[in-house]
Amino acid sequence: MHKNLYMYKHFFKRCLSFILALTGLLCIGWLIVIVAIWLHFANKGAGAFFLQERPGKDAKIFKVIKFKTMTDERDTEGNLLPDAQRLTKVGRFVRSTSIDELPQLINVLKGDMALIGPRPLIPKYLKLYTPEQMRRHEVRPGITGWAQIHGRNELPFTERFKYDVYYVDHLTFFFDVKILFLTIIKVFKREGISAQGQATVEAFNGRN
Repeated sequence: MHKNLYMYKHFFKRCLSFILALTGLLCIGWLIVIVAIWLHFANKGAGAFFLQERPGKDAKIFKVIKFKTMTDERDTEGNLLPDAQRLTKVGRFVRSTSIDELPQLINVLKGDMALIGPRPLIPKYLKLYTPEQMRRHEVRPGITGWAQIHGRNELPFTERFKYDVYYVDHLTFFFDVKILFLTIIKVFKREGISAQGQATVEAFNGRN
């Protein structure tokens, strides 16, 4: 591996992610506070944030921080209502603008995540990955990544994983800059928020 590429992958990428995440939090901290208050009331007492376990680099489990965009409303038997019914109008807006990802800047500061990398999914998927798909955990997960700009949640998981592995094999400073630039465009277009006809992301079953 070229020395400059090695230094970026193992040192400078982490430093750059930390600096940009800290700068971002200092600049938009006010927005996070406003959205948190807004969601607190919209979620009917369910809170504005939630922590969820996700596998990071080398599949090490950490807790990702996200805005909570759904209520905790239940049916008469105590079961949570379907996601589509619990997703509030405020929550839908927060998701469509990708504002729900902003608290993950804290995960970047902590070193759990990077700005750019494969999206961290839920732990139960680990046992479903092929050895090739598992390679997505060779790098820190990111707030955005190569798969996100190619369809985000509209893509089948198997396609997303191919983009993730491609990223792992082609990680460079200029590739990260390209992804960051294309992500900004994608956010403004509000594309690929969820699969067609679904309020939230379809679960991975090892084949889709």
